[in-house]
Amino acid sequence: MSDLKKIIIDGIELEVPGAMTLIQACEEAGIEVPRFCYHERLSIAGNCRMCLVEVVGGPPKPAASCAMQVKDLRPGPEGQPPVVKTNSPMVKKAREGVMEFLLINHPLDCPICDQGGECDLQDQAMAYGVDFSRFREPKRAVDDLDLGPLVETHMTRCISCTRCVRFTSEVAGITQMGQTGRGEDAEITSYLNQTLDSNMQGNIIDLCPVGALVSKPYAFTARPWELTKTETIDVMDALGSNIRVDTKGRQVMRILPRNHDGVNEEWISDKSRFVWDGLRRQRLDTPYIRENGKLRKATWGEALEAAAAAMKGKKVAGLVGDLAPVEAAYSLKQLVESLGGTVESRTDNAKLPADNRSAYVGTASIEDIDSADMIFLIGTNPRVEAPVLNARIRKAWLRGATVGMIGEAADLTYDYTHIGTDRAALDKLMGMDHSDKKDLKGVMIIGQGALQEADGTAVLGTAMQLAEKGSSKFLVLHTAASRVGALDVGAVTEGGLDAALNGAEVVYNLGADEVEVGEGATVIYQGSHGDRGAHRADIILPAAAYTEENGLFVNTEGRPQLALRACFAPGEAKENWAILRALSAELGATLPWDSLAQLRQKLVADVPHLAQIDEVVENEWAPLETGKLGDATFRNVVKDFYLTNPIARASQLMAELSAQAKARAAEPKVAAE
Repeated sequence: MSDLKKIIIDGIELEVPGAMTLIQACEEAGIEVPRFCYHERLSIAGNCRMCLVEVVGGPPKPAASCAMQVKDLRPGPEGQPPVVKTNSPMVKKAREGVMEFLLINHPLDCPICDQGGECDLQDQAMAYGVDFSRFREPKRAVDDLDLGPLVETHMTRCISCTRCVRFTSEVAGITQMGQTGRGEDAEITSYLNQTLDSNMQGNIIDLCPVGALVSKPYAFTARPWELTKTETIDVMDALGSNIRVDTKGRQVMRILPRNHDGVNEEWISDKSRFVWDGLRRQRLDTPYIRENGKLRKATWGEALEAAAAAMKGKKVAGLVGDLAPVEAAYSLKQLVESLGGTVESRTDNAKLPADNRSAYVGTASIEDIDSADMIFLIGTNPRVEAPVLNARIRKAWLRGATVGMIGEAADLTYDYTHIGTDRAALDKLMGMDHSDKKDLKGVMIIGQGALQEADGTAVLGTAMQLAEKGSSKFLVLHTAASRVGALDVGAVTEGGLDAALNGAEVVYNLGADEVEVGEGATVIYQGSHGDRGAHRADIILPAAAYTEENGLFVNTEGRPQLALRACFAPGEAKENWAILRALSAELGATLPWDSLAQLRQKLVADVPHLAQIDEVVENEWAPLETGKLGDATFRNVVKDFYLTNPIARASQLMAELSAQAKARAAEPKVAAE
């Protein structure tokens, strides 16, 4: 690269791109520079002045390293590389001064502040501050904001770094927060006292470097050093966001995002972050058997015996729910098919061909959205189906990408060209010439709403042919975390859900709570929550939730990721694969593994690409034939973002958020005067 510039930082010489800021160059050199307002995924504000460094030969004052680029530095008198110092007496004095200013009005809240123990201000005051203050004036106080049920505010602690304002306006795409006033009267506030209307607002809790914005549900429940931290995978949508689950004893206390540039960057949706109270409520913790129309508690021995007796010699259909790990789907398939039955994972009737990975996953990775010039959406509302993916599309749009859409109109937080709402619009687009798009990088994203009608296969085929015509990459946006993995192991029935349930005498329901099973069949329900599936069940086998067992999940781009157990299941509940293994022994059709490791070896032998953990497997492009399109309009699948699965429906907080969203939608729109 020709634009590399040499620079000397604290005696270390390195070559970095000229467009890099000094704070980034310092990070390249392995030197820590304190900061409050700078964040690599937000625009540069340059207003906290904590990151001051000394530029040798420059002005006789320290420079803000977050707002100065390497190419702006002057070389030495003989053309030597520019020299930057981050630990000179000038820098030390400047940092101490800045810290003293920041603490003038900051309250002495540390013992009762939820940020205590993981607070940037606390850490940096210890590392770079002084142990006294020359200010004797009374501290100012500010009224707290009401931002809704998720984010608790203590605005007296705010240091006006504006990270929350920049996140909400740039990433989340809402305009409800800003800074008003000047000087000492400046304060971060929400305009017209609005609560935040975004399903990504919880991220401002992580971004806040002090205790001004903290988590309302988590407040005063635990300290960070009491928690056991487990790195795992989120299953609230099919994106497979990387998360950290913090537990205290057997309880999940909070869920935080982990950085993964290829999947969720460092954001997660509010459902992923706050659904943990649903893990405690309405749990199935003991087996049940229905006798005389009523469920009674049973032992595992009784329940497995009853299940085996019900299944023997009968036509069995297995259903794979939205939150099941790959191992459970694979075990169910092996067990039910050994009994001559069939298994189905496409419980929402999506017409996805199981033998063509480019048709049920696609050829694009989530990261391809970042560099796309054109993004095209069909039958999807990513803002509610995958909010973090939607934020990525918004980032591409801010960079200059154009977005087109066929489907239900919705506020997606960015502008898009709305081409139409029905199949006719897709057909018309198909008939047009797209040769002018050959040089553009395109990504086409098709949602489950486009694939659930009777002509779903034709819609999918048309979309794939259209992607080929426009030389764009193709991505199927799933809504269920388990779907891609279940399709990978072939948990499908020819003819879909109706064919699987047709004539089934026994339905083995592996956590599929979004399916109505008709009268007549015996239902064995294996799941974690007493939701719709358990109400219909004749035999209930209590299973672990996603935080309580090790499992493999394949996300919407086809990336296998490992979820790790953060705590243990309550009561008698057992891991999903273990229940199926125990039942197989009872049936006399024992599955050939005794541990999760053996099961995974068998799984990888059958489906080799599942061994490529955290890699997006390339799929061979095989477009489907374009069949005859119907005339239906495209309908989005997620009607209520907060109540899409049994864990969310058990959560009081999700119910409150859902009610608020409905009330907000019913409010008449008020024009700004």
